[in-house]
Amino acid sequence: MDTEAQPTERDRSSSPCETEDTSDPTGPEGRSRFALVSRAADWLPGGRITLTLLLCLLFLLLFSRFVLQPFQIPSGSMERGLRIGDRVLVNKLAYRFGAEPRRGDVVVFDGSGYFGDAEYIKRVVGVGGDRVVCCDREGRLQVNGRSVDESTYLYPGDSPSTVRFDVVVPEGTLFVLGDHRSDSSDSRDHLGSPGGGMIPVGDVVGRADWIVWPFDHATRLVRPDVYARVPAVEGAHG
Repeated sequence: MDTEAQPTERDRSSSPCETEDTSDPTGPEGRSRFALVSRAADWLPGGRITLTLLLCLLFLLLFSRFVLQPFQIPSGSMERGLRIGDRVLVNKLAYRFGAEPRRGDVVVFDGSGYFGDAEYIKRVVGVGGDRVVCCDREGRLQVNGRSVDESTYLYPGDSPSTVRFDVVVPEGTLFVLGDHRSDSSDSRDHLGSPGGGMIPVGDVVGRADWIVWPFDHATRLVRPDVYARVPAVEGAHG
């Protein structure tokens, strides 16, 4: 008599080597996802094409909200580098994860309560702790006692400023100027206003890194080397 145990149907179905493969895209979960997409496509006019376009639009909106935002130059206040109608890409991650604006950066900020209810684009001249003075004996801007040669970006024929000032930038704020000084409303024009013309770092939307339109004017915006020679002061960043 054969006493060897024969595997029953139950034994074979419960063998650990023959478990059900749940990764099969045609399984219940995969079919459920496909069915959901199919129902959504059937509900929309245009079907899958419309659904694809909507998903692409959602991606672009999220990308613009958190990563890169296009910004159109509204005035001549940043000429010669940025002209009216230029489109720039604003890097919204530039000052995340502990980084802060540095002298020479071109930034977009929300001017509500300071400059006006709009977004503005200017160049950072002073950061928290800096002493910014106009002007030295040769008519140049001074930051922390160091004269700054702005000839590489200042609008031709403009002086650094026709308005005299001597300010210390409070921590957590920025002193900003337009490159076209004779056609720019900036920190100089709000020295007597609430906040003293300073922009809170928290109101900075991001750093303008690229001109992307028109194509013949497309370029990367870089921080001028002249600010690298400005001495730091206690509490200043950059």
